[in-house]
Amino acid sequence: MEKIIDEKLQGNSLILEPKAENKRKLFIESYGCAMNFSDSEIVASILQKEGFNTTQNLEDADLVLVNTCSIRDKAEQTVRKRLQKYNAVKRINPKMKVGVLGCMAERLKSKFLEEEKIVDLVVGPDAYKDLPNLISEVEEGRNAVNVILSKDETYGDISPVRLQSNGVSALVSITRGCDNMCTFCVVPFTRGRERSRDPQSILEEVNDLASKGFKEITLLGQNVDSYLWYGGGLKKDFKNASEIEKATATNFSSLLKIVAEAHPKMRIRFSTSNPQDMTMDVVDMMVKYPNICKHIHLPVQSGSNSVLKRMNRLHTREEYFTLIDDIRKRIPDCVISQDMIAGFCGETEEDHQDTLSLMEYVKYDFGYMYSYSERPGTLGAKKFEDDVPEDVKQRRLAEIVKLQRSHSLLRTQGYVGKTVEVLIERESKKSDQQWSGRTTYNTVAVFDKENYKIGNFVNVEITDCTSGTLIGKPVGYSINN
Repeated sequence: MEKIIDEKLQGNSLILEPKAENKRKLFIESYGCAMNFSDSEIVASILQKEGFNTTQNLEDADLVLVNTCSIRDKAEQTVRKRLQKYNAVKRINPKMKVGVLGCMAERLKSKFLEEEKIVDLVVGPDAYKDLPNLISEVEEGRNAVNVILSKDETYGDISPVRLQSNGVSALVSITRGCDNMCTFCVVPFTRGRERSRDPQSILEEVNDLASKGFKEITLLGQNVDSYLWYGGGLKKDFKNASEIEKATATNFSSLLKIVAEAHPKMRIRFSTSNPQDMTMDVVDMMVKYPNICKHIHLPVQSGSNSVLKRMNRLHTREEYFTLIDDIRKRIPDCVISQDMIAGFCGETEEDHQDTLSLMEYVKYDFGYMYSYSERPGTLGAKKFEDDVPEDVKQRRLAEIVKLQRSHSLLRTQGYVGKTVEVLIERESKKSDQQWSGRTTYNTVAVFDKENYKIGNFVNVEITDCTSGTLIGKPVGYSINN
């Protein structure tokens, strides 16, 4: 069940194909959401051109970067422990420089550089192109910082260097920042206002991935449904666009159409959606194009109207139910997953029961569940008291997780006896005799290897399951190979 709770907080280091001419070594590690992992690929691409090859051996590194998350206190504490390890190695290897990227960088720049003196450079999410200059500053003996938020940076002109992984799935960033001022969230303050990337550059990146043999992409943003390209600039400024710009603007459903039609055999995923911004034209595209995966990650955070209002979620419990019903009318078997926060400011036992009853109504396939962690600088920290006792938070979280586990099992049991298409991604973690992959519904399936290979689309008959995994036997290649 820890996978359900903590999957978004896994750390991972990048390792790229080395270039012979590059003499310096970069160790880069990522924590937090998928956007951070995507950003690390952009950083690796920028620094590869500056003479850095990546390494998985921390002790060999000339430059160590950690891409950070501020979404919860636990995430920050994890990063702090890593920084302590980096600095222990730095005492042995004094030439090594340490930098912090991402959301923590923006929030704790002074603390890291001046008070604690635990890093050499601090770089915010919109300043990665400035890394060569900042590294030069550090090499000349000065601390370096750039956490300026941009109105137009999307990194659309950077071709990310991919993780040396399975070569099957890739992240493609389509928006940056967020305009939804949820009171529990630091993203608008650490990543800035929302802007979208040129659809042509997105398509070019997808075309490149397809040419390299990738079989699946995830269109990525803090809030993909509010994607809007009208020639560049902040989404909030769209009202000032010319009539021609407005008439020729590309919204998210149009972008889905462009990508899905360009590569009919490539799976298209997207994340994350926001209930207040999701529209049925997106769902209609999912119906029209079979290569758009039948899974929507639709965070709700709470089932209580009073809590949703304090969270500034801009939708009600009833509106969320209507959205769920509308999705399932169009795609009855669509998988829906959630984010849920237990113990937000002022949450009563009745509010908590509202959350449990909402979960009973939807019966999510899986979810990411947390107890509330007050984040400095958020509207919640400024406006509300974190007044739910920790033991109450943990008890409520345990009840949410227990209920989700039962719903997850119910959903996976529904696949037993059916045949589903699985894209092989990797070897199973539990057996070197089995492959692991995902269905269009984002459900993990394992089955015997036989003669199949990573990257194959395989029809798998499901014979058993756990709450998180389908178990089956392969019955042949699917039509998408």
